[in-house]
Amino acid sequence: MFHLLRRACIVFSISLATIMSSLRADDWPEWRGKGRGGVWNEAGIVEKFPGAGLKIAWRTPIRGGYSGPSVADGRVFVTDFLPTEKMAGIERALCLDEKTGKILWSTEWQADYAGISYETGPRATPTVDGDRVYVMGGRGIMNCLEAKTGKVIWKKDFVADYGLKPPVWGTASAPLVDGPRVICVAGAGAKGATLVAFDKLTGKEIWRAIETNAEPGYGQPILIKAGRVEQLIFWHSTALFSLNPETGAIHWQVPFQLKVGLSIPTPIMSDSRLFVSAFYNGSLMLELDPKKPAVREVWRSGTSSEINTADLHSLISTPVFNGDHIYGICSYGQFRCIKAADGERVWESQEVTREKARWATAFIVRNGARYFINNDRGELIIAVLQPDGWHEFSRTALITPDNRRGGRRELGAVNWVHPAYANRHIITRNEQEIIRASLDAADYEK
Repeated sequence: MFHLLRRACIVFSISLATIMSSLRADDWPEWRGKGRGGVWNEAGIVEKFPGAGLKIAWRTPIRGGYSGPSVADGRVFVTDFLPTEKMAGIERALCLDEKTGKILWSTEWQADYAGISYETGPRATPTVDGDRVYVMGGRGIMNCLEAKTGKVIWKKDFVADYGLKPPVWGTASAPLVDGPRVICVAGAGAKGATLVAFDKLTGKEIWRAIETNAEPGYGQPILIKAGRVEQLIFWHSTALFSLNPETGAIHWQVPFQLKVGLSIPTPIMSDSRLFVSAFYNGSLMLELDPKKPAVREVWRSGTSSEINTADLHSLISTPVFNGDHIYGICSYGQFRCIKAADGERVWESQEVTREKARWATAFIVRNGARYFINNDRGELIIAVLQPDGWHEFSRTALITPDNRRGGRRELGAVNWVHPAYANRHIITRNEQEIIRASLDAADYEK
């Protein structure tokens, strides 16, 4: 009886949050949505998936790639790759009509993936800023394009122009727009240019920062307000950095040496807490100083094992804060709840990924009081995250996993793509197609 009452209360809370939310439509202009926070604010969204599956608005053929789409002003932007000779080929930026899926324009450039593992295609989500879109290729070629036409405004090749090396698994960090600047993770090399900021209109270099030969990692820089200043947070393979986004000067750094450079999940913040998690080296929790740009370490994982994991060792998936707890995917697909205060594990479930397999993963986005989670089996899940256990409300097949480089045991293929949630639809892709599916409750009313 208590279990049924508790579930009824959860359902009521979800419905109330939906009713109280704004009915506005939202775009998804960059990685994890506006502000990179993994929050989708639209209401009028389905409470439960229909038995027949989601209504697909359109399907458009696409080439290989891991990059998720971005959505702005009625357009969808995505990148892909077509091998032509050995590991060389053509990278493309595509613009599609959001309503129909028709390709409005494509811009191509040559790219050589030699030396890059998992060479399916680009990794970084396009970043849309007004009438421009910034796209980063897997080999470190970045284009600033006209959003309406695809015309190249300016371009940087971090290998040719800066003499840098892309990381082993390719350049994965999406350009970050901050006022008049666009900030890029450029690559590895002793040029003091791990991070580079450009004038977003002209491409003129404004500053460069962090001189090291170590891999730059695969994460996404974010902007936060803490210590009475704006801070640029960048998770490098050797440390977590805070920089002045206007000058590139380093405010603080906390050493966190990662095995094989796997700084992939995006840093997350809640109140004064800043958290990161890595596949081998586990988690690090910092407390941000409220009066100045500084931090203190609260706790970090005690092991550097992918198997002996007490708290959270995340490979690709970015965890989420929910109150005083953190929820995320551990190294073998375990969905875990841990205490933010000390990392103590509260519970774990294999239900999200359905199998205990190395690198099994999923991507988590909050919508009101509930979460939409797409796993690498191609399924979409609606759940509520609470410290008393896993609460799943609905699940449906979304897209076919077809990437065979992920080492999965059961299906033989994965879908490692973070979707876009925009205008009451979900847009995602695999190596064959990009699709738009309705999550609008009105589309399923009888």
